[in-house]
Amino acid sequence: MDESNHEPLTVGIIGAGEMGTAIGRRLREGGARAITTLRGRSPASMERVRRAGLETVDDDSNFVLESDLILSIVPPGQAVAVAERYHQTLKGNSGKAIFVECNAVSPATVCQIAELLAGDCRFIDAGIIGGPPPAGTLDRGPRFYASGADAVSLTGLRQHGLDIAVIDGPIGAASALKLSYAGLTKGLIALAAAMIGGATRAGLADTLSAELARSQPALLSMIGPRMPTMFPKAYRWVAEMEEIAAFLGDSENGATIYGGMARLYERVAADWEKSGGGGRLIRDLESFAAAVMPASASA
Repeated sequence: MDESNHEPLTVGIIGAGEMGTAIGRRLREGGARAITTLRGRSPASMERVRRAGLETVDDDSNFVLESDLILSIVPPGQAVAVAERYHQTLKGNSGKAIFVECNAVSPATVCQIAELLAGDCRFIDAGIIGGPPPAGTLDRGPRFYASGADAVSLTGLRQHGLDIAVIDGPIGAASALKLSYAGLTKGLIALAAAMIGGATRAGLADTLSAELARSQPALLSMIGPRMPTMFPKAYRWVAEMEEIAAFLGDSENGATIYGGMARLYERVAADWEKSGGGGRLIRDLESFAAAVMPASASA
């Protein structure tokens, strides 16, 4: 990624969600050229791209041709389909672009994607840990962990405001780290949702929150603010839990736990879509979170 000819680095962002557009904005603020594609995207996605100031290139061939790096940042359930969509276009680009798989997928899935694109382009396995970077600053944001033979090529994005850490490991290592982290953080939220729901149905929500405030204030301070922010994201976390189950492999290693969490997030997502403020589970979780927020803030 030589920028000595004064041409700005061009980074193609596949995915116009909250994370993808925020990463594109950060790169643009850091002096890179950030482009994306809006083909088939919703009006909400178009508005996010407009606010982030990203360029749109909706012809796949031109999108690939203009990109030095391509970051795939989509819900994990769409990762393979994205690679399949760009497979032929990348093949016709003489291997110029570097495809960076940034999604929360299992090592097996990322290796499947790498095999699909083998010979089409250079490939990096990356895992994003942390939320979308805020606007107007280059010193805060998520960390990209990268692995594989070409992982060092991603470090050029440091000068454009991204935090890049290279793992000394093969393709699959960065994804394994990402899922290990997500299995803890999002797994704890799923456990909390399940047990708060159970306690509420038993008429014990207030007693549970009081005991947590007494004996587990740090846990309560994590649950309180994070529970409500999970609701609109739950639909994306379904496939992520399934990828974590695939990563763990079998029931003896805990895979079935994450299969159950996938079903729970599926329920939360369905409740969130219901009219009138959500279904019963959402209402129970919202009520619990609202009641504990003062305790969470002071813990």
